[in-house]
Amino acid sequence: MLRFLILFVGILLGLFSVEMLNPVQNAVIQPFTGLLASISTALIMPFDDSVIAQGRILRDAASGFAVSIESGCNGVEAAIVLVAGVAAFPATLRQKCTAILTGFFFVQALNIVRIISLFYLGQWNYTVFEWFHLYLWPVLIMLDVLVVFAIYLQWLGKSASPVEVS
Repeated sequence: MLRFLILFVGILLGLFSVEMLNPVQNAVIQPFTGLLASISTALIMPFDDSVIAQGRILRDAASGFAVSIESGCNGVEAAIVLVAGVAAFPATLRQKCTAILTGFFFVQALNIVRIISLFYLGQWNYTVFEWFHLYLWPVLIMLDVLVVFAIYLQWLGKSASPVEVS
């Protein structure tokens, strides 16, 4: 357990440090955040053609309301926590890669639901938007990370070959 905690914290600090570097922000994080805005817009368009993605901003052309997807709201930090947990736990490289890719997908899928819901909550009631944005959604995103990690641990337990007892 101590080995896991030391590795987890070390990987977490390392990945957060790398994420904060300007070249990484400019080359990876900001384009990824813009991609999230574009995906969100593409999902909304069949139901509401007044939404526009401008970089990392989702804007309603009719009302002018917009949300900007900033660092901390793009799911990257939650994914880093998941990657650190998976990487620190003993498993094969293939199992870790599978868990990281699958987990990243689930974290980002929920994050896109979050972005879209906040886009419409903000147009409906700003007080409710703030409460969801600051309190409910951060908890739900981290809960998603925890659930994905728990499923990963359960999957590891089932894929482990049984030990023969003499």
